[in-house]
Amino acid sequence: MKIGNLKINYESEPLIIPEMGINHAGKLEIAFKIVKSAFRAGAKIIKNQTHIAEDEYSYEAKKIIPDNAKKNIFDLIKECELTMEEEFKLKKYTESLGLEYLSTPFSKKAVDRLNKLKVKAFKIGSGECNNYPLIEYICKFRKPVILSTGMNTLKQIKITTNILKKNRIEFAINHCTNIYPSDYCHARLNFIDVLKKSYPNTLIGLSDHSRDNLTAVMAMSKGVKLIERHFVDTKKRKGPDISSSMSFEDLKDL
Repeated sequence: MKIGNLKINYESEPLIIPEMGINHAGKLEIAFKIVKSAFRAGAKIIKNQTHIAEDEYSYEAKKIIPDNAKKNIFDLIKECELTMEEEFKLKKYTESLGLEYLSTPFSKKAVDRLNKLKVKAFKIGSGECNNYPLIEYICKFRKPVILSTGMNTLKQIKITTNILKKNRIEFAINHCTNIYPSDYCHARLNFIDVLKKSYPNTLIGLSDHSRDNLTAVMAMSKGVKLIERHFVDTKKRKGPDISSSMSFEDLKDL
């Protein structure tokens, strides 16, 4: 797989993907600081989440409060949105440091935005793994895909990968446990072996939500080629994903 100037294959070292996600809390100046911190730690790429709440959720989402938050998911995501102009500035700044910019779209409008921003690849989050209309839409843009699989069965994953194969989209698959943060007992790293057996010609990675690097390091021993972890420049920041995010020191160590 190739993402911009980054090439990942079976012989390469694992690509570490720090995900700022919504840790910037919708503030561009904080996003800049997180990117700069990732760069200083040695990152080659950074991942954002592209949210457009009105296109992503129904208003029923206002009744749902995630376990790791104190407000409903609609309002939480709405507060963490970046505008088109802000995300353009963020991507431009990221690339000025020599890093590749990657993001997860959660709706068709988010896909359209990222395509206008000329991203080199799409990351599909676990929650969208079985959003088959969105997968079909993403395929129209002919870009490589990294697919996370948390909360999905092997049968559901196969439907998605068949869509990607039908459209001749280059893809990698990330094993994932969607608990924030997740303990070692929830890592289920042996499922990496299941994915490798089911997809012998596909790069397999890990999207990790644990509190430290141990799960990621153990996954490396199983031959994963992508490690994605939430990242923040300082753990003093507040937000629902901070507890499952690595710090500057963690990223540098990883």
